[in-house]
Amino acid sequence: MKWSAVIGLAWFACIGNAQPLHLIPPAGIAVADADQKALRASLTRLAGRIDALKGNPHVADVQIFEKAVRYALDGNEFFTQEEVFRGKELLRLGLERADQLSRGDAPWTRATGLVVRGYVSKIDGSVQPYGLVVPPTFGPDKPHRWRIDTWFHGRSENLSEVNFLWDRLFNPGQFQPPDTIVVHLYGRFCNGSVFAGEVDLFETLDDVKKNFRVDDNRVLIRGFSMGGASAWHIGAHYGTDFAAVAPGAGYAETMEFTGQTRRGIQLTWFEDKLQHLTNATDYAANFFNVPVIAYNGDMDAQKQAADIMAKNMDAEGLTLSRVIGKNIGHAYTPAAITQINGMIDAIAQKGRDQWPREVRFTTWTLKYNWMRWVVVDGLEKHWDRARVEATVEGDHTIQAKTSNVSAVSFEFGTGARVLHPATKVTVVLDGQTLTAGGPLTDGSWTGHFRKTGTKWAIADDDSKTLRKRHDLQGPIDDAFFDSFLMVRPTGTPMNEMVGNWTRSEQEHAIKMWRTQMRGDAPVKDDTAVTDADIAGSNLVLWGDPRSNKVLARIADKLPVQWTADAITLGTRKFASASNAPVMIYPNPLNPKKYVVINSGMTMREYAESNNALQVAYLPDYAVVDLTTAPDARWPGKIVVAGFFGEGWQLLANDGQ
Repeated sequence: MKWSAVIGLAWFACIGNAQPLHLIPPAGIAVADADQKALRASLTRLAGRIDALKGNPHVADVQIFEKAVRYALDGNEFFTQEEVFRGKELLRLGLERADQLSRGDAPWTRATGLVVRGYVSKIDGSVQPYGLVVPPTFGPDKPHRWRIDTWFHGRSENLSEVNFLWDRLFNPGQFQPPDTIVVHLYGRFCNGSVFAGEVDLFETLDDVKKNFRVDDNRVLIRGFSMGGASAWHIGAHYGTDFAAVAPGAGYAETMEFTGQTRRGIQLTWFEDKLQHLTNATDYAANFFNVPVIAYNGDMDAQKQAADIMAKNMDAEGLTLSRVIGKNIGHAYTPAAITQINGMIDAIAQKGRDQWPREVRFTTWTLKYNWMRWVVVDGLEKHWDRARVEATVEGDHTIQAKTSNVSAVSFEFGTGARVLHPATKVTVVLDGQTLTAGGPLTDGSWTGHFRKTGTKWAIADDDSKTLRKRHDLQGPIDDAFFDSFLMVRPTGTPMNEMVGNWTRSEQEHAIKMWRTQMRGDAPVKDDTAVTDADIAGSNLVLWGDPRSNKVLARIADKLPVQWTADAITLGTRKFASASNAPVMIYPNPLNPKKYVVINSGMTMREYAESNNALQVAYLPDYAVVDLTTAPDARWPGKIVVAGFFGEGWQLLANDGQ
């Protein structure tokens, strides 16, 4: 049986029982031939107009309509006959915008009310949509800097781009603060704003800032249900960027929300570690630095999110501010909306304190390493809790205590003026005193410090040292937060079973990216990869050192040796005929980017049934036994898996 057939069958068998998998998006309706012809004809016209507009700064605002209908038609994602009508109307709007752009005008950029726009993602080159509610007080020539409220939507398994755009053209949402631009995020469909869905927030905000004068200290994040989970996640991990967080319902971690703790389900040791990547509960201490106001109905099962966050914040000496709707389930009450608006508006009026005199920060990974003016540059051990508690005393002294931190920076930008510009800065790190030059007259100052053993010192430049650092720390899924390129092998594989498996896994990864992250994964043959590709993208190399020419160039520089006979991982050997490695590692051809060997996103169909299951499943490396067929959870039998050390080295006792 072909591997693709094996995987196809596995999609319909849930792990451990005979229940069918809950796949999203679901299959759509049959579209009548006449409707298909009409849609295809309009798509062809619009695609031609878009091609003629290449280079226009607003062309993405047209492309969103073409992509929405094309994806729905090609992916069988029209779910009702009404949506076919919507598709035709969206193509009409796209052609109307194309006509306006061809005449040198873009009136929607000046419009108030409900507006849909788009941007081209750095990750995969896909166009992604977002919605705006622009207040009537807006005018392009006004010097006003705008408050921005970002809104994360709830789970909707039918939320194709067609349905998202339609909703954003006609539904202003429940929260419309005065004199505020509300940004409605697509979040790449239905993933609780993790992975590419997480990046969508920041790419959307960057695009908004190109078009509006934004007050960076009055950007707030809000959401309900799955959107509440998004707000918990983003607020706990990226609180430094926002003035306030307002999650409604949702979830804040995986195990208790999904009932796995209650049912006694045991994770592998590496899955347990990887929970620290996405669980907001593990980052509860960070809400010392950003106000959070949680909401739930008193009869809503999803009050569990606020309950467990309150428990974890209490353990950090923090009290969660909560608004609770009376006699209601999974919805807001009018009274609660009024109360939340009053609280959030008061915080927004004050704005973010970008340079507070005290910061408390916790993390488990260098992926999330920044809070206000504290930046964690190195960890003693990844996936163990790290902390920094830092204060500015007087006008020239920083006092800081750390745990599990090997390098830290204190960065005060222009206008901070927390430190005296004419005074040298004293930094007391874990009781050790260091002195550096004084801040500049504009208020900016940066100090970098590194620990050797137990002794802190001013840090030297180590940019050429191979070590884990922010955005170069793994696990495998981290490669898909930034520009990536899948590299298809053109040579003959060393072993037939491995060759079949890598082809099937590449097809699977491309399909998962298309259905779950709403983009077309960039793919090139190994013979077509350029220096620009190596410089600009993480490379996902499929195949083996014989079949993939790019992998052959770097094989001897990886911590895993792979020959036709054996895969060698430290002192461990595995037969190459029936095993394959998957891994992430700094690209030896460009150590500022990753190479990934034989893996896409590590979540599979199993995770589609519940957003809280859409987490990382594999660490930095693994060896897969291919005699066990891939299924909806794993690419095969995981015989060993582990994390590389802080210097990207194999650890003697890791993965045993």
